[in-house]
Amino acid sequence: MPWSNQNGGGGPWGGGGSGGGGNNQGPWGQGPNRPRGGGGGNGGPPDLEEIIRRGQNQLKNVMPGGFNGGAVVIGLLLLGVFWLMNSIYTVQPDERGVELRFGKPKQEVSMPGLHFHMWPFETVELVKITEQQQNIGRRAAASNSDASGLMLTGDQNIVNVQFSVLYSVTDPQAYLFNLEYPAETLQQVSESAMREVVGRRPAQDIFRDNRQAIAEGVKTTIQATMDAYGAGISINTVAIEDAAPPREVADAFDEVQRAEQDEDRFLEEANQYANQKLGLARGQAAQVREEAAAYKDRVVKEAEGEAARFLSIHEQYKAAPDVTRKRLFLETMEGVMKNSKKVIINENQGGQGVVPFLPLNELGRTTGQQAGGTQ
Repeated sequence: MPWSNQNGGGGPWGGGGSGGGGNNQGPWGQGPNRPRGGGGGNGGPPDLEEIIRRGQNQLKNVMPGGFNGGAVVIGLLLLGVFWLMNSIYTVQPDERGVELRFGKPKQEVSMPGLHFHMWPFETVELVKITEQQQNIGRRAAASNSDASGLMLTGDQNIVNVQFSVLYSVTDPQAYLFNLEYPAETLQQVSESAMREVVGRRPAQDIFRDNRQAIAEGVKTTIQATMDAYGAGISINTVAIEDAAPPREVADAFDEVQRAEQDEDRFLEEANQYANQKLGLARGQAAQVREEAAAYKDRVVKEAEGEAARFLSIHEQYKAAPDVTRKRLFLETMEGVMKNSKKVIINENQGGQGVVPFLPLNELGRTTGQQAGGTQ
């Protein structure tokens, strides 16, 4: 080497004695400092040049071709380490990997764990398969605009719908290579499906009456569309988080809602009153029908009884007409004369003791008074 001691003595700047008896000068022509304590063979500290020379000799022994050949080997080792680091990859438990050879995907899907591929001829794309959420219609923090959630209902009302779509990747290859931007496509399809379903229903359904049915319809539409695209996505849930009118017309809409609630209340009260009156009328009608039926039965029974009695008397009359005639006469006269004032005179006695004029009215009053006194 240039700075090696060719004479076996001096330092790199010349000078130096032979054997152990040189002038012992330093590089600037002055003698070295004497050590304070005893050292090697000549009593001095180890020579730095000797240490460097020994390191060079050891490196020559390890690397064939000398120092220049060793640099090539080191470069090759570093290149091999770099290649190995790029050829080994890790797939996490919530991921799946798809290897590409010259840009063409392989059929196999890499499961969680360590994997090896021939980089740079082969590359890998990692896809998360756990459930992910796509929020649609949320108002941005720095802006008050939420136009992505504004939709027109079937009854010509404008509502602001905020909903989320929960999905998971079922086919990593289809998710990566069938669509260029699957997340953006899913958002656009979700907005379109929600607008389609909301546009067929009145605003009342989306506000509070039928949200679950709307969410199920949107989920079905999104899944059918993404399957048609071959996106490799499974829609798990569609959740409607909020539905409200635009802020500019919120007061007017609240007033309309209160009016509709009053209308519902009035209709309910009217229905209650109508049901009450209708029930009372039906009860009275049922009572009248029952009374009429009872009267009919009574009259019919009485008529049937009278007819039966008449037929019985007629049979007796046919058997003994004189007796029956006399009985009928007596019963009739009994009924006629029962409540009348009368005086009975026995004609067999020839009317003895009877004066031509009798105070019959007075006699009647006297008879009544006597009856009252007897009681």
